[in-house]
Amino acid sequence: MAGTDAAARAAAEAEALRPGPVTVLVAPQMGENIGAAARAMWNFGLSRLRLVAPRDGWPNPAAVAMASGAGRVLDDARVFDDTEAAIADLTTVYATTVRPRELTKRVLTPEAAMREAAARIAGGERVGVLYGRERTGLENEDVVRASAIVTVPVNPGFGSLNLAQCVLLMAYEWRRTHDATPPELLATGRSEVAAAEDVARMVAHLTGELDRAGFFWPEHKRPSMVANLENLFRRAPLTDQDVRTLRGVIRALAEGPRERSRPEG
Repeated sequence: MAGTDAAARAAAEAEALRPGPVTVLVAPQMGENIGAAARAMWNFGLSRLRLVAPRDGWPNPAAVAMASGAGRVLDDARVFDDTEAAIADLTTVYATTVRPRELTKRVLTPEAAMREAAARIAGGERVGVLYGRERTGLENEDVVRASAIVTVPVNPGFGSLNLAQCVLLMAYEWRRTHDATPPELLATGRSEVAAAEDVARMVAHLTGELDRAGFFWPEHKRPSMVANLENLFRRAPLTDQDVRTLRGVIRALAEGPRERSRPEG
């Protein structure tokens, strides 16, 4: 277990060193929301947090309690008096907002924004994402400083997102830009996916016993019936344990009922 923990820590350290967008929380009100945002960041490998004039000051014990394991994000957080100072060293800034603005700016989905951010960061740019106040979101004076707007396609009748939820959505999309996890996996537990030859032998075993039982009738339909049986077992990935179990079932049915010794009562 110690080795596993060490590997997990090493992976987390490596993730922290990966260049990623800076998360800028503008005038966050509650420490709990800052902590939840930090936890969402760390879940998806982001570590650079900047706070603009947090209402309840900084550091904040409530943020530490809510971060639950993402303390290093809070430890390295930087505090600024205003948005202009917080983004002064950044070359591209995305402002998250759902409210329509009377501004001419590109409006991107989180996926498109983080894909673009990844390309810009790979090119040496410094990128940040602005998140607004819990109650009112970003003000126009914050949004005008951004390069583009990011809007989440939410329910038009209820578009307000919790601060940490918004950070999590963006962090997740950032992670997707460089994560190699396939869209679908077969979890086999302790078993392995069965080899094709093992499945073939199992199907042959089943077919032989069905022949003995006179299952394939009329005879001219036998090829299509065998094909349907084989397709049934081939289309659902079987594990080696599945094959062993099925062969045991076939054998038991072929041998018929067995007398079992009863415990003396």
